[in-house]
Amino acid sequence: MDPGGEAKLKYGTPDFQVVKTGAFVRCAVTGDAIPLDLLKYWSVERQEAYRDAEAVFEREKQVRAGKA
Repeated sequence: MDPGGEAKLKYGTPDFQVVKTGAFVRCAVTGDAIPLDLLKYWSVERQEAYRDAEAVFEREKQVRAGKA
């Protein structure tokens, strides 16, 4: 396993579980790497991580417009 690579998570409320060890996950909107220790935003319903509140808002707009 590569502890410095991309992790796979199962997003829950209020925490997440590590399915595959890694150092980061990708933002579903921007594609940016998010270090696990800085991960604060995710969707349990969509099982996606987000870089920040702005990315959450952008994804919500996409979903409501039928683009995600």
